[in-house]
Order: sequence, then structure tokens, then C-alpha cells
Amino acid sequence: MIKYIEETVEYLQQKGFEAPEIGIILGTGLGQLTNDIDIIKEVSYNHIPNFPTATVEFHKGKLIYGKLEGKKVVVMQGRFHIYEGYTLQDVTYPVRIMEKLGIKTLLVSNAAGAINLNFKKGELMLIEDHINLQGSSPLAFKGVELLGERFTDMSAPYNADINSKFKSIAKANGITLHEGVYASVVGPQLETRAEYKMLKIIGTDAVGMSTVPEIIVANHLKLNVAAVSVLTDECDPNNLKPVDINDIIAMAEKAEPEMILLFKELIKTL
Repeated sequence: MIKYIEETVEYLQQKGFEAPEIGIILGTGLGQLTNDIDIIKEVSYNHIPNFPTATVEFHKGKLIYGKLEGKKVVVMQGRFHIYEGYTLQDVTYPVRIMEKLGIKTLLVSNAAGAINLNFKKGELMLIEDHINLQGSSPLAFKGVELLGERFTDMSAPYNADINSKFKSIAKANGITLHEGVYASVVGPQLETRAEYKMLKIIGTDAVGMSTVPEIIVANHLKLNVAAVSVLTDECDPNNLKPVDINDIIAMAEKAEPEMILLFKELIKTL
């Protein structure tokens, strides 16, 4: 993997990806932040050596380098999931690349279902902890100790200072920003009533199919990390209705301006 990482980083540096400070991963239906970036360079994933390629139709599949609120950023417009057939090492490969390019902070967004019924669709949730239900770890491979500490501490995976800033920004701008625990499942099927009940019992506030692998690797690489979920549906097992993925995308897009405001105001302070 080290050889692959070196090849990918060299390619991107030659393309002009020069010393970004902040990495951003944009989740399902959350690609509009790129409209606010002064783009210096963008490269399709399928042109980047050793990079996975997004296979989900609503994920754009571009790595973007530019300036946002005066800071150099590298942005994943479209992420990878194990439900696409990738390994957890594939899913998290871009985090390793962004770290080698120079980022010190990783900001992550996703679309998630609200398990906590005090949370409503269209609102945002700041992730303060997570539960990994994907059945494995992106650090579970031979030679991982050459890239960082094998037994990575996860007692506080989300940066308290960044989370505090997010909460202050939300309050100042009248944005509802819940705090909660995010559970990451494999997917791509949505959950059954029994599964939603289980998630609630174990302390889940929102559920999705991403984010946790990237957070684990970011902690492995000693990055400062924060993540925000856009709540796209309400998962009440006692009143469960069929969910159309197009409705989830539409709700993510509707709530996206508030997430963009949070990210932009936060980046000003970093």
C-alpha cells in the first residue's frame, strides 16, 4: 500500500495539489459546497492512479483542490462505501492520500436516518461518538503498523474543540444542531423494524452506511476530525413507511445550505 500511496500522491502533486490544510468528504446529496470553492484543480477519480472509482449514480467522483474561506482544501465530491463491493482499505484510501498531501483536519458529512425520534428530518446532527457495525476495521490488514499505530486509541475520535466551534456557529446562526451517536452499517438495504429497535437499544441516534471507516483511519493518522449528519428520514419502527432513496437525496439537498454554512464558518476559525 505504501508504494500505491506514494504513486497517487506524486500524481496529485504534479497536478498542483499543493499542501492542503483541510480535507472534506461530502456525503450523499451533499455536493453543493463545491460551488463556494475557488477551484484550482479537479481530477476525476478514474484518472487518479490506484484510486477507487465511485459507482453510486449520485456520487460525482471528483477530487477537488482549491481555496475555501482563505484556506487550502482538498474535497472528495463523492465517497466510497463497502456496499459498492470495496474493501475497507479501498474506502479509506483517500483519507491516507489527503493526509500525505498535508491535511491536518478532516471534516466529514453524511446523510443519515434519525433513530432518536426527538430529531426530525431536515435537521443536522453533530457526531459526538459512533458505533461500528460494519463487521470489520479498515486497520485490520498486514503491515498497518507501517502507516501508524495499529492499536489506535478511539476514546475521543471526534475533536472536542472543533465540535465546540460547530455548536457555537449553529447557535449564532439559528441552526438546529443536535449531538448524538452515529452507527455505521453495511447497507445498501435499509433497516428492518427489528434492526431499528436494536439500534435504539444500543444507544444510536442516527444510522448510515459510511463515515466510521474514514474516522477510524483519520484517528490512525492523528488528524483532527469532525463529522455532521444531515438527517434525511425518521426511523420509527412502530410507524415505518417505505423510503425512496430519491426522497433521501431530496431531503439532503434541502438541508444542505445549513451544513455548508456550518462548514464555511468553521473553516474561517481553523
